[in-house]
Amino acid sequence: MAEMENDVSPIETEQREYVEDGKNKLVVQCKFCGSKILDKKSSNYIAQEKDLPLMQQASNNDREVQNETIKEFYHVENMYTFENIGFTHTVDNHKYLSCADCDAGPVGYHDTNTRHSYVAISRIVHSK
Repeated sequence: MAEMENDVSPIETEQREYVEDGKNKLVVQCKFCGSKILDKKSSNYIAQEKDLPLMQQASNNDREVQNETIKEFYHVENMYTFENIGFTHTVDNHKYLSCADCDAGPVGYHDTNTRHSYVAISRIVHSK
């Protein structure tokens, strides 16, 4: 445990590299095709836990959706802020976000109650 005390937490690392003044410092792109999803400084960094379906589901006989807990997101208040994003049909008051060019996803989710969207930082790449 003593070794971990000096390590930087994942949230602090992400903030230093990708976040400036609470906003995304760099362009947000699809990690599969490179399509631009968000412009610089167009979304707010938020640390929250949310289960999202895995981008690639392992084949199983139960047809149970496999999830992953995501802890860091870019919060987008207006869906028209996106440069290139697709929305799925509604599932339990959420729509999942996907790349509109290559359909990779979910890269995040849209809350139909608040009409706010959340892009998973671990499921995108950044560029200048």
